[in-house]
Amino acid sequence: SPDNVYITGNTVIDALMWVRDYLKDKNEYLHEDVRKAVEEGKKIILVTGHRRENHGNGLVDICNAIKHLSYKYLDCIFVYPVHLNPVVQNTVRKILSNHARVMLLPPLSYLHFQALLNVSYLVLTDSGGIQEEAPALSKPVLVMREVTERPEGIQAGCARLVGSRTSAIVDGVSELIENAEVYNRMKNAQNPYGRGHSSEKIVSAILSVSGYKNNLMAV
Repeated sequence: SPDNVYITGNTVIDALMWVRDYLKDKNEYLHEDVRKAVEEGKKIILVTGHRRENHGNGLVDICNAIKHLSYKYLDCIFVYPVHLNPVVQNTVRKILSNHARVMLLPPLSYLHFQALLNVSYLVLTDSGGIQEEAPALSKPVLVMREVTERPEGIQAGCARLVGSRTSAIVDGVSELIENAEVYNRMKNAQNPYGRGHSSEKIVSAILSVSGYKNNLMAV
């Protein structure tokens, strides 16, 4: 019954909040070129794209959108940690190598990736987990897929489906860069995946159903 369902959020947000605090004043986790761009006042647009459903024309369209946007917005830097899959590597590097405002990086560790996410202006992704993490840091997310297994973010307004067509991606990014009202609405939308206290809620729920009456703070 509904009375036996406990909404706790995702513990991944707990970890993210801990890491966010840990990374304060630890510049060594941020790529040197990214750090320089941030210091120059550039907007960092984080890109991740590797899902099999986008291999082929989908990934080509995504890369063409990034290339187009990099010429259109001179104050933006597109940072793309590229998946090691040869299909992804070949397509991305063929289209996006040697562009002044596109930074192709190797895959990043968790700490290095979170440092990058923390300084990003917005996120372009086809990844699932980032759809949960980015809103926790008030980063608007454009999902480069036709459907998502995380509809809560779409419903909450912190993420938006744009698909993988070049024109749709360009339009979505352009709106967020040029329309402060739309950007702020997504940025300030409540993250449905938690606020960093999911572990506490889980423990409290377990204690409750186990017959303990004391709350977590009494444990």
